[in-house]
Amino acid sequence: MLVDETGALLGALPPFEVSVPWWQEVDELVTGVRARDGLQVQVLRLLDGVAADDRSAGGEVRYLAQVSGRAPVGLTPAEVDLSPQPHRAAYAEPGGPAESTGWAISALAALGSPGAVAVQRRSWNLSAIWRLDVAGAPVAWLKQVPRFFWHEPAVLRLVSGVSPGLVPPLLAAGEQGRMLLAHLPGEDGYGAGAQACAGIAAEFHPVQAHFAGRDTELLASGMPDRRLAVELFAPVAQPYLAEIDGLAELIDTLPRRLDDIAACGLPDTLVHGDLHPGNTRIGDGDPVIMDWGDSSLGCPALDILRLTEELPAAQAAELIASWGLRWRTAVPGSDPVRAAELMRPVAGLYGALIYSEFLARIEPAEHPYHRSDVPSSLRSAVERA
Repeated sequence: MLVDETGALLGALPPFEVSVPWWQEVDELVTGVRARDGLQVQVLRLLDGVAADDRSAGGEVRYLAQVSGRAPVGLTPAEVDLSPQPHRAAYAEPGGPAESTGWAISALAALGSPGAVAVQRRSWNLSAIWRLDVAGAPVAWLKQVPRFFWHEPAVLRLVSGVSPGLVPPLLAAGEQGRMLLAHLPGEDGYGAGAQACAGIAAEFHPVQAHFAGRDTELLASGMPDRRLAVELFAPVAQPYLAEIDGLAELIDTLPRRLDDIAACGLPDTLVHGDLHPGNTRIGDGDPVIMDWGDSSLGCPALDILRLTEELPAAQAAELIASWGLRWRTAVPGSDPVRAAELMRPVAGLYGALIYSEFLARIEPAEHPYHRSDVPSSLRSAVERA
């Protein structure tokens, strides 16, 4: 569904088939529309969609996109709800992408790289991402996030101050959640094995050890306080107690479980929040950890469990044992491995909490991305218990 620069609805393009089954990945669509229709578009947001399954959010979908230049002819008439939404991100409004890419191109020019071209890669309720190319080669990335992730640049600065190579270089930060990040060689680590995960865990530990006990400094960055407490999780579970067998028992026994975790002596610290290998950049050197929007003050066992959850059980156990040894050295008398075991169902509750917060903070049209995630995470918590 196309709008012009003023936001006026123009009509609909014919359906376009893409190979990537994730709605938020729009680069193939933007490139294909330019080739097929001769139009330069920026995808603003999801309008509606029918998910093919619970994991991919792929299937038939309608996007709202802004077209540049002269209005195209021959569009199909369309009816679209363009009413304002209080939770809509700035990059999802007409004119938003132009403002953001203009800021990034100017910032990059001021840093000595003029003439950049922005290539849209992603747009959804958690981020909009453009690659910035100069002379046909990538030099930087523009990432813009919604308000509930606005602490990410501050967290990048905190981590960089302790371990400069662990995070992507932050070239500039602007209003409305904009970040300009240096391009890094290598590949995203989706599907990386135990060796890569071990490297990630080893590189991240000194940062978490450094920030243990620095609660005030961490919270000053704007990150959420997610230190373990029953009242954090019980309201999320409440609507599903009768629907999910075993969930009521898990919530009833949660106070004792959290007390047992606290008795293990593992300190609260900086938690990445989504530390799977795909959120790292793996190249010739040490891994670089990306996407810090889910970061918070909390229990570090969440990160090692997330990092190892796709590994075979024996390999995961070995990595958790190594992680535990590092923490026992940093905090003598602590029992990190027991804390991690006790945390397994809590990690599922934590996932449900995060997804429930997303649903409360994004516009209704974007709910198909996350609608099934809360009950799915709660069921996972019960299974882990």
